[in-house]
Amino acid sequence: MQSFLLSATVYLAAAVVAVPIAKRFGLGSVLGYLIAGVVIGPSVLGFVGAEGQDVMHAAEFGVVMMLFVIGLELEPALLWRLRGALLGLGGLQVLGTTLATGAAALAFGLPWQQALAIGLILALSSTAIVLQTMQEKGWMKTDAGQKSFAVLLFQDLAVIPILAVLPLLALAPESASVVADAAADHSNPAAWAEHLPGWQRALVTLGAVALLVGVGRSVVPAIFRVIARARLRETFTAAALLLVIGIAVLMQLVGLSPALGTFLGGVVLATSEFRHELESDIEPFKGLLLGLFFIAVGASIDFPLIGAQFTLVAGLVLGLLAIKALVLWVLARFAKMSSDQGLLFALALAQGGEFCFVLLSFAEQNAVLPTRVTGLLVAAVALSMAATPLLLLFWERVIAPRAVREPGEEREMDTPEEEHAVIVVGFGDFGSSVGRLLNASGVETTVLELDSDRVELLRRLGLRVYYGDGAREDVMRSAGAERAKLVILCLGDAEANLALAQSIRKHFPHLTILARAAGRLAAYELIESGVTHVYRESVDSAMRLGADALRLLGRRGHAAWRAAQHFRRRDDENMRRLATVFRDRAAHTSLAREAIADLEASMRADGVSGAATDDTAWDAESLRREFGG
Repeated sequence: MQSFLLSATVYLAAAVVAVPIAKRFGLGSVLGYLIAGVVIGPSVLGFVGAEGQDVMHAAEFGVVMMLFVIGLELEPALLWRLRGALLGLGGLQVLGTTLATGAAALAFGLPWQQALAIGLILALSSTAIVLQTMQEKGWMKTDAGQKSFAVLLFQDLAVIPILAVLPLLALAPESASVVADAAADHSNPAAWAEHLPGWQRALVTLGAVALLVGVGRSVVPAIFRVIARARLRETFTAAALLLVIGIAVLMQLVGLSPALGTFLGGVVLATSEFRHELESDIEPFKGLLLGLFFIAVGASIDFPLIGAQFTLVAGLVLGLLAIKALVLWVLARFAKMSSDQGLLFALALAQGGEFCFVLLSFAEQNAVLPTRVTGLLVAAVALSMAATPLLLLFWERVIAPRAVREPGEEREMDTPEEEHAVIVVGFGDFGSSVGRLLNASGVETTVLELDSDRVELLRRLGLRVYYGDGAREDVMRSAGAERAKLVILCLGDAEANLALAQSIRKHFPHLTILARAAGRLAAYELIESGVTHVYRESVDSAMRLGADALRLLGRRGHAAWRAAQHFRRRDDENMRRLATVFRDRAAHTSLAREAIADLEASMRADGVSGAATDDTAWDAESLRREFGG
């Protein structure tokens, strides 16, 4: 127990000290974790030693959680749209990298079996480092981000057949069956389906996937509704962790990748009303375990081996990065990616991956690769992973600012020429009305709009609008978010508006957010995320229409106006009350009925629902009491 607490103290202290320093110098959290691992590892301070490998096995569950959270953010329709990149780019990347690295291994004089094994293993990239860095930088929605995600998902799928092929490469073909039988002794003991005949294993796998989809669609939401009624956050968190762990165990039992299974589970639950709660509950555990994984990778780098064979290891690292980047660059051009996005795609996936450590160990156990080869490759893979944040930093600081847009390529984001106290994101009909009102009132604004055609149209009309994505932290910083006071979110897409609000609260917590809401549900989610100033886009029009209807029915204009304002004020109050329980259908329905009755009673009691025909509705004292003037 004492050694466990001591190790936990060392790992947590390393993360707490190293990551803020790395972020301060713009290096990113991943590189901070890797540096922390190197410092506390056996090659520098020696605070951790051989137990680092055990920590890495436990921390690999962070990758599983990360893919579950990513699945929650992907609806099945979006995943279907990625099928071309998933099968096309993903398959060609694995095939091309396997052939290229395998040919390089043959050139070093290795037998073809070992060369093929090395090619298959090094074809994989680091899901954890790439996706964590891209999410942190806001690049996931870029062309390179989407295609990188598709390739990484295909690589996770490819691990399963690679595990099946590796034992066959240990001996000559006539002895392959003997090796395959021996490999069963090293397989995952929990995967009982591995020992079934092929057709039975296929049926079991399909049954497990069907069970996951069916339970995720019907049973899981019902269970979470029951748990939500208890209103105990820790119970919901426990249920979320149980769900992820349960899916991982199920996938292991049928011999599939736990990461793939949890990703599928996340996709199934992407349309669930509990999507945001699941994401927020899993996020802290995911981040902590991923950080632990990166620290373990840094601590596992064998510097004595690197020092003893520095030239060879350096050549392996540079060769690995160069070969994979070249293959990826060719595929990027084949996929008609822009030059800067193609370079980002190539540099992001050029490293070896976390599954390489597993596969290298498996290959050594099955006598596919000798220990001296696996030792060198483990060091090369770890160093390539450590180099990736630096490569991406190089792309961000050097390549991206100098990228030349080719004909037909997506244009670069504008850099605002001035800073103002108010930033408006989204300049459609709604946003332009808000922005023009502020400008006409003498309040200057910085306006960001992602529709490039609309930007050009508005500029021709004499409006100062910048092409920029408010969801990107760097774009918001260039727009002066660090010194602004207000940000007004006017996007028509409710999910994009919510994600933007959450990003701004994370990176610029000092900003006061005023957010457009497409409807009551969107307003609930914004309030739940901490936005205090929420404006339903249909309310003003509805109040104007209702007031005009009352006036046309004979109500005095001032009385109709006061009734509409009173209704709006009380309805906003009720909306904020209902936002606290909108995930619980029964509680929401009960409170909504109570709120409707309360609003009607309030209007009758205050005399604003009657057919006033005198001027009492304009009484200044009553107006001050009612509207807080």
